[in-house]
Amino acid sequence: MKAIVCTRYGPPEVLQLQEVPNPVPKDNEILIKIYATTVTRGDVTDRTMALSPLFWLPTRMIFGLTKPRRKIPGGELAGEVVAVGKNVKRFEEGEHVFGSPGWGSGAYAEYIALPESGVLATKPTNMTYEEAAALTFGGGTALHFLRRANIKSGQRVLVYGASGSVGTFAVQLAKYHGAEVTAVCSTANLELVKSLGADRVIDYTKQDFANNSERYDVIFDAVSRTSFSHCKSSLTQRGIYLSVGGGLMLILHKLWASIASSKKVIFGIANPKAEDLRLLKKPIKAGEVISVIDRSYPLEQIADAHRYVERDTRKAMSQSLWSIELSRSASPPGRELAN
Repeated sequence: MKAIVCTRYGPPEVLQLQEVPNPVPKDNEILIKIYATTVTRGDVTDRTMALSPLFWLPTRMIFGLTKPRRKIPGGELAGEVVAVGKNVKRFEEGEHVFGSPGWGSGAYAEYIALPESGVLATKPTNMTYEEAAALTFGGGTALHFLRRANIKSGQRVLVYGASGSVGTFAVQLAKYHGAEVTAVCSTANLELVKSLGADRVIDYTKQDFANNSERYDVIFDAVSRTSFSHCKSSLTQRGIYLSVGGGLMLILHKLWASIASSKKVIFGIANPKAEDLRLLKKPIKAGEVISVIDRSYPLEQIADAHRYVERDTRKAMSQSLWSIELSRSASPPGRELAN
């Protein structure tokens, strides 16, 4: 089969299209023919390993010192089950699925074998493969953090980086749960974010939301570009600051907030579960949540897709639709089964 192999850590050119053996599913695994995958900021980081000194060595000890231990990258996928192991109960041949291969990656390929107990669910019937592939990371991460903040109807929520793969889902999920949503993004993405249901949109290139008198129950930094110290005056007395990612300053801010105020700092990396995907399917089927795809590339142009995402990462939020679609072929005919 064709697959993208990461030959070493470095620029996009380290991603090479190669012929590799087809995977063979074990007794508890399903074989998926992949029709769509994505490129995210996380994929760029995995390729470059451009990390702070605090995380550089431990991360490389886990994933590989000079090159990735798992050679095929890719953390999201959508496709069709084409074979099942003899002990598989959850899925059948012909089902259309989406999900994540987890830390092992492997989605930049024509086929992948995954345990049926993995982060997988049947694809919503009202989503294309491209849209479903973009759901796991952005939707799962947004759901994870909003759930940790115990989002409620009537709360005031600000989403910073609202046009990114996490931010677009955060805006929609907060609205789905009845919150009043203020979204922060660049000039180019104002209309997009409005179309997702935001009650108010702030152009960060023209206005700093922290300089007005508005107060929010939750501030969700979906792109790790703000700080608790910058946002704390914009939080209500028991407000919650959410941030995707981590670092020493967030650890210190979390400690300070727990001692000196009634505000909270919640941060980290979300690890979506199969149950999360099933929960996301409800608002998707109702038409309340959609995936936003910025650009599409064939698998052979994976390096170009990485360059695009990497360029936008450097530009912070000016073009922050992080999820890039890699379409490989037209969607095939077949059964569409839903839970």
